[in-house]
Amino acid sequence: DAKHLVPNKMRDFFCTINLDQEEVFRTQVVEKSLSPYFGEEFYFEIPRPFQWLSFYIYDKSVLQKDLRIGKVSIKKEDLCNYTGKENWFMLQPVDSNSEVQGKVHLELKLNELITDNGSVCQQLVVHIKECHGLPLINGQNCDPYATVSLVGPSRNDQKKTKVKKKTSNPHFNETFYFEVTRSSSYTKKSQFQVEEEDIEKLEVRVDLWNNGNLVQDVFLGEIKVPVKVLRNDSFQAWYLLQPRENGNKSSKTDDLGSLRLNICYTEDCVLPSEYYASLRNLLLKSSDVQPISASAAYILSEVCRDKYDAVLPLVRLLLHHHKLVPFVAAVAELDLKDTQEANTVFRGNTLATRCVDEMMKIVGKHYLKVTLKPVIDEICESPKPCEIDPIKLREGDNVEVNMENLRYYVDKVFREIVRSSISCPTLMCDVFYSLRHLAAKRFPNDPHVQYSAVSSFVFLRFFAVAVVSPHTFHLRPHHPDAQTSRTLTLISKAIQTLGSWGSLTKSKLSSFKETFMCEFFKTFQEEKFTESVKKFLDDVSSTESKEPSGLSEPVHLKEGEMYKRAQGRTRIGKKNFKKRWFCLTSRELTYHKQQDKEPIFTIPIKNILAVEKLDESSFNKKNMFQVLHGEKPLYIQANNCVEASEWIEVLCRVTRCNQKRLSFYHPSAFLNGNWLCCKATIENTVGCARCTADVPADTQIEIDGDRETERIYSLFTVNMSKLQKLEEACGSIAVYQGPRNEPDDYSNFTIEDSVSTFHTLKQIIDVVEKLNESHEKYRKKRSSSATYGSE
Repeated sequence: DAKHLVPNKMRDFFCTINLDQEEVFRTQVVEKSLSPYFGEEFYFEIPRPFQWLSFYIYDKSVLQKDLRIGKVSIKKEDLCNYTGKENWFMLQPVDSNSEVQGKVHLELKLNELITDNGSVCQQLVVHIKECHGLPLINGQNCDPYATVSLVGPSRNDQKKTKVKKKTSNPHFNETFYFEVTRSSSYTKKSQFQVEEEDIEKLEVRVDLWNNGNLVQDVFLGEIKVPVKVLRNDSFQAWYLLQPRENGNKSSKTDDLGSLRLNICYTEDCVLPSEYYASLRNLLLKSSDVQPISASAAYILSEVCRDKYDAVLPLVRLLLHHHKLVPFVAAVAELDLKDTQEANTVFRGNTLATRCVDEMMKIVGKHYLKVTLKPVIDEICESPKPCEIDPIKLREGDNVEVNMENLRYYVDKVFREIVRSSISCPTLMCDVFYSLRHLAAKRFPNDPHVQYSAVSSFVFLRFFAVAVVSPHTFHLRPHHPDAQTSRTLTLISKAIQTLGSWGSLTKSKLSSFKETFMCEFFKTFQEEKFTESVKKFLDDVSSTESKEPSGLSEPVHLKEGEMYKRAQGRTRIGKKNFKKRWFCLTSRELTYHKQQDKEPIFTIPIKNILAVEKLDESSFNKKNMFQVLHGEKPLYIQANNCVEASEWIEVLCRVTRCNQKRLSFYHPSAFLNGNWLCCKATIENTVGCARCTADVPADTQIEIDGDRETERIYSLFTVNMSKLQKLEEACGSIAVYQGPRNEPDDYSNFTIEDSVSTFHTLKQIIDVVEKLNESHEKYRKKRSSSATYGSE
């Protein structure tokens, strides 16, 4: 959220998230506020190098261009200082001199020349090779040029490159020569005050500009290199472009307002797979360790301050190696030992419940979309008033009508859920089967507990949560408006109650916090709903195999607006790129003139041969990729790098098992009679580059096991002191079984079997120390091979 924004009158605001200057996400518009609350969460992989993560606040305008109020920019190196906690940031002014991204490749050399009369003078050679990642100007590639200057006391020699048209990655390849010192015999009247220039005070400055033609040129960034660092040597390096010094002249920044952000940034250095073998094996055998509290996976959750940090990589790793079900069963059994009442099974935030939650999010994504997306779309796109709280009723609203509307929606959502068991992923069914039987074994005299053990997850923690926040589960692109959000909250409450086993009895009705919800539920026939829930829970906690997915409706995977190039043989130009609405399901990729219109073009998933990036040089456009199928390649431009990466990833995932996938492709387009990449003149010739994803893989869950193991290694490293204290505790308990009177840091840990736990801890510490050595070797190698350049 933001507060005290200027101008000091009620406006409509939205916020964007940018990698350097490329917008990758934007929030909903918050109307008529000076302190807008956005409350939106964005999770994304960063697909390219970047310098700054920036957040811009915009004042939404109907007739004119949206006005940028201010920004928060955080340098990549500083992100770790803010990760995992909320911070208020003062908004900074948006100034063209500070809007910088990209890098420039330079070669600098200091030569000594001997003149005809034998005297010595020095010459500086500046070879400006190329630039990479310059910003888009007004959404288009820029027309860049560079000025190269030698700056010092009483001098400013400046030279200029040619302008390169429509590119963010210009290749200049131009060399400039500067006299650093004159020979002592130089007789012509000199422009310099001194003949022997002080090299200590000289610097090379390279400025990048966008050629404005009829308007003013736009500054793109600069670098400065002191001549003294050359010392008769040559340097060749990439330099990150920097903002102009004092480019931001405004000193009063506190009156623009402030922005509150919660950023969680992680960066993993993933070594080759063989380095992780020992740690991976230690984690994967966790479910076999007796007791489970002595296993490496359980110890990981114990030493992490926030269990969620441990659960995410742990669940993904165990899923990847098909070890999740026995581990969840083992930690759930431990959970049930501490549960005293049958009606409170799996209600806390324990390792078991968090593992199941995370598993459902990963495995159940498509299941949720198939089950809930159509009805959520209906509620959001044609909302009916559903407020039944008399205090919150709007003027003119009728509570009976609203109750009927809410009842209609609740019936529809409930019906979709209880009919959906056929689509429930087998892995979820296997986990529910384990939980059901463990609960029945723990409370043998309670006939309902086997159902409440499953409903506490599938209704309360899965469907009800997805209904109340469809944006989080990718069922909707944005948060719904306030009225729709309230409707979804009421539906979610109703679904939780209907799904809770036996909750509609009259004795339970009196326990409702809100009287209006109690009145609403009096209209429900208990027996009918209870039977539907019972049958559904029986189905989803059964280990019987499901129907083949081919018989069910296609799974909706991704949709959005992008640009595509016409596939005919028409003239190349801007007109060839048209905005279209793309939709991907598990059966086909289609594009439409507009959302909800009939498709113009359809490619069956089974016909896709490869999905790869397209070189920017093909059409001088960023964020392009190609879908290779039976006809000509389909060239598509996404709106930003994150979107392009997500489309490529989901298309690759859903087509990896296609039988006729290509092994080679052309990274560039076929234009003017030849392939731009390899210059071959035959259009249907075999590709010149190997495909990046030509190995079939599991189409449902794509997990990098090594990366998850690296995450777990990082968590163990951060918490090494806790591991060592826990090891000491186990050692002292094993030797001396008496009570420990003094409070200590490990008194909150579960130590059921000190000998087994000590043994596992020793293995973890040994494995982590070996991985520390490997990482250190890599860091030394990396730093020794780094080229001189600016930070």
